[in-house]
Amino acid sequence: MINISPRIRVLFLCTGNSCRSQMAEGWMRHLKSDTVDVFSAGIEPHGLNPDAVLVMAEAGVDISRQESTSVKEYLSEEFDYVITVCSDAEKNCPVFPAAARHIHRGFDDPPRLAELETDREKALSHFRRVRDEIRSFVEEFPAGSE
Repeated sequence: MINISPRIRVLFLCTGNSCRSQMAEGWMRHLKSDTVDVFSAGIEPHGLNPDAVLVMAEAGVDISRQESTSVKEYLSEEFDYVITVCSDAEKNCPVFPAAARHIHRGFDDPPRLAELETDREKALSHFRRVRDEIRSFVEEFPAGSE
């Protein structure tokens, strides 16, 4: 199946598809849904992280209905871009058919950083920082041309 649509097809890939790739999918849908069809998946899906949902909602983006899915569900799909957002996903990214361009843009793992904090606000600050970094990446993403 070749993408003949003028819309760009993007897949964000992470290890668990619970936080970073979910945030990226949410931002892309929120900011560029007029030109991009966006999906996210994980090498080993872990379910949606509630703190990711919380901090995205704080920014006005509802990702609560997104689902944590396996990359296996997308192996036969055509994408213009496959974007890995963690080093594990970059190392284990499967090969996609056709002309998918692979981009790696790693972000810190908020749940891992948050588990080291004893203060709830400090823990959430990691999620908020990464949320904002992902937003900046998505805002700069070429949503209509290469």
